[in-house]
Amino acid sequence: MISQNRTIVIWLLTVCATVFAMVVVGGITRLTESGLSMVDWRPVMGIVPPMSVAEWTQAFNDYKQYPEYQKINAGMSLAEFKYIFYWEYGHRVLGRFIGLLYFAPFFYFLVRRQIPIGYHLKLWVGLLLGGSQGLMGWYMVKSGLIDMPRVSHYRLAAHLGLALVILAYLFWLVLSLLNVSRQGSSRAFLRGTYLLVGLVTLQIVYGAFVAGSHAGYGFNTYPLMNGDFIPDLAIAISPLWHNLFENNAMLQFVHRWVGAAVLILALVLTIKAKQSGSKAIWHAMLLSFCGIVIQFLLGVFTLIYVVPIELASIHQAGACVVVLLMVNLTFRAQIPQSAK
Repeated sequence: MISQNRTIVIWLLTVCATVFAMVVVGGITRLTESGLSMVDWRPVMGIVPPMSVAEWTQAFNDYKQYPEYQKINAGMSLAEFKYIFYWEYGHRVLGRFIGLLYFAPFFYFLVRRQIPIGYHLKLWVGLLLGGSQGLMGWYMVKSGLIDMPRVSHYRLAAHLGLALVILAYLFWLVLSLLNVSRQGSSRAFLRGTYLLVGLVTLQIVYGAFVAGSHAGYGFNTYPLMNGDFIPDLAIAISPLWHNLFENNAMLQFVHRWVGAAVLILALVLTIKAKQSGSKAIWHAMLLSFCGIVIQFLLGVFTLIYVVPIELASIHQAGACVVVLLMVNLTFRAQIPQSAK
């Protein structure tokens, strides 16, 4: 690593670690049904939680005006409300902290002219992505404050997906700043890597669909769905293609078998990497395969134990790990410019 890049790398890795934590906290917030407890968005003043009895009573009364309390949590005590409120509050405060953690050092490096050549625009893009994530989070929450006490699974997928894009983007910049060698690989292996990244992306999207629609709470057997490969319920909606997006049984079916496809393709690519002769590619692919195996098993256990918070949270963290492993693999597998 170039010595002048060290501080930038440490900064970006710290942001990556905090984004990772943000994804995990966001998952717990969803699993504890806490995400709709704060019914307004105050980016600046919202940093301070209710402090007095009167403020807590007002926040609770505001919550009572919305569908989640009226249809699900009617009769909830103030102490129970505080529990879910603090999870959502912690999630939002952590988001603001990430924004500060990114912006303040970035501004300092700009003023001190310490940003390496070629990285100014890239780091501005990172700032833009972070700002967009805050807006996306509120856009998601708003979908659960209208009539149905549940956020849109499409908006949840967009919110999670953008968080992982930010994580992947910043980690890619870290690898570039570290001058990690691009070993290059055969074009066939590189195409296979891109296919694997595409399947992992699809799997994460459907994981968010399953989480947002609570589709993981049914058909809690594996590999068959209560004795069927694909239950009749999975194709019950007309037109047929709507099942792919609106039918909980089909959402879970797709998530199961895209996961299996990811596992199989990762195994094939691991064998190919071993035969390639490049130790760096082999090690990167082996790490990716191990991460995918663990994530696959976590998904199975989360399903059959009916989505316990602990397992589901680890499973969501596993998605972050797989994304980082995919970034590392793809970066290293790129064909160097000199070889093109």
